[in-house]
Amino acid sequence: MDIAATTALVTGANRGLGRALALELQARGATVYAGARDPDAVDLPGAKALALDVTDPASVAAAAAATGDVTLLVNNAGVGTGVDLLDGDLDDVRRELDVNYLGALAVTRAFVPQLPAGGGVLNVLSVLSWVAFPGTGAYCASKSAAWAMTNALRAQLAPRGIRVSALHVGYMDTDMTAGIDAPKSDPADVARIAVDGLAAGSYEIVADEVSRRVQAGLAGGVAALYPALP
Repeated sequence: MDIAATTALVTGANRGLGRALALELQARGATVYAGARDPDAVDLPGAKALALDVTDPASVAAAAAATGDVTLLVNNAGVGTGVDLLDGDLDDVRRELDVNYLGALAVTRAFVPQLPAGGGVLNVLSVLSWVAFPGTGAYCASKSAAWAMTNALRAQLAPRGIRVSALHVGYMDTDMTAGIDAPKSDPADVARIAVDGLAAGSYEIVADEVSRRVQAGLAGGVAALYPALP
C-alpha cells in the first residue's frame, strides 16, 4: 500500500493509539479523517474531524455519506470495562461487544463500498484476541470475535483487491491502561509499526514481544497458553 496516496479514516482518533495512528499516517503523506464521538475533541492539525459513534447506526451512515473517498479504514475505537464474566453486569459485557466487535463490523460494512481495489482495512486488536484472562474476559471475547471477523473478511474482500490486516499489541501507555502497573509500549512506536505493516501488505502486524510470544504459543494449545491449569 502506498501510504502517501491513501485517504484514511481512523476511528477513535481523538486520543491514545488512534491519535498516534492518525499522526503517523499524516506524517507519511496520507489524508486523514479523524473519527470521534465528539469531533471537537480531535486535536490533529490538518486532519478532517468527523463525528462518528461506532455503536450508532445513524452516525455510522452519516460518516460514510460525508466521505466517499476513503481508501484505508482503521477500526481503532475500543472500550475496556474490566467486567467479570461470571459476576459482572451483562450490560458491560454487551458494551464491549458492541464497540469492539459489532461497532468495527458496522463501520466496515458502511465503508467497504467506497474502498477501491488496492485499499485496505486495519482492525486494531490485541494480544488478548489470542489469550484470555479472568480479569479481562469480556474484552478478550470481544477482541477474539473481532479477529474471527478479520479472518472472514480477508477471504471475502480479497477478490475485490481489498486487504484486511490486524494489529496485535499488549499494554500501551494510554488512558485504558492508566491504572495498570506493567511495562507499556509507546503508542507512537506502535503506530509506526502498524503503518510499516500496512505499507508492506502484512496481514498480521505484531507490535511487541509479548504478542510474538503468545502468537508462537498458539500451536501449543491450552497447555502452552495456560501453563497454570492442572
